[in-house]
Amino acid sequence: MNKIAFEIFGLQIAWYGIIIASAMMIGTMILLKVGKKYGYKENDILDLVMVILPMAIVFARIYYVVFEWSYYSQNPSMIFAFREGGLAIHGGIIGGVLGGWIVCKYKKLNFGDLADMVSIPLILGQAIGRWGNFINQEAHGGPTDLPWGIMVDGVKVHPTFLYESIWNLIIFAVLAFTFKSRKFYGEHFVKYLVLYSVGRFFIEGLRTDSLMLGPLRIAQVFSLVAIIVGIVFIIIVRKKGLWKIKE
Repeated sequence: MNKIAFEIFGLQIAWYGIIIASAMMIGTMILLKVGKKYGYKENDILDLVMVILPMAIVFARIYYVVFEWSYYSQNPSMIFAFREGGLAIHGGIIGGVLGGWIVCKYKKLNFGDLADMVSIPLILGQAIGRWGNFINQEAHGGPTDLPWGIMVDGVKVHPTFLYESIWNLIIFAVLAFTFKSRKFYGEHFVKYLVLYSVGRFFIEGLRTDSLMLGPLRIAQVFSLVAIIVGIVFIIIVRKKGLWKIKE
């Protein structure tokens, strides 16, 4: 499959970049709509997006490069080759949360409330972005005889990018239809982390290109921690009645 969509004055535009950019654009439009509905100014939402997106991309790349340093240390020119793929969602989440916290602190906005709102377009963006992995023939699983397997280098393999995309769409629907039922600010974002991590833990076990730390798959370790911490966090906050939603 051709990774390049088209050329402009000799500059090759990759499908991966187009898909990621489209996911960001759609996510921004959804966030603007949700934010307006809950009383936030458009400028505040745009300021949030202008900080979150760059930081998410940078941290997603740093995260990926760090755990693939054995390759990038020998090929430093490839560190900035974003069109080849290599954006780790967990790094992106860390960068996005940090950027969002900085903006909310500076503008005196409710971080938990906005984190809840961001979780909806974020998971949809992840569902869309996974199709960039399909174009690049990456983030797939091992050999399979299942009828929905895809061919990569002459071998029929698990389309793990598809599994995750479908799981993310399910989470998107759950979050979108249960937003009003949240009990405290930040609950929706924590639920996003827990639900996404459940699916990612099992899907990651099928992948053949996992980022590793010794014998451990980093994404599975991150997912387990997120699940445990997230569930405990929700229980404690609800029990103590912290950060209750204002009626």
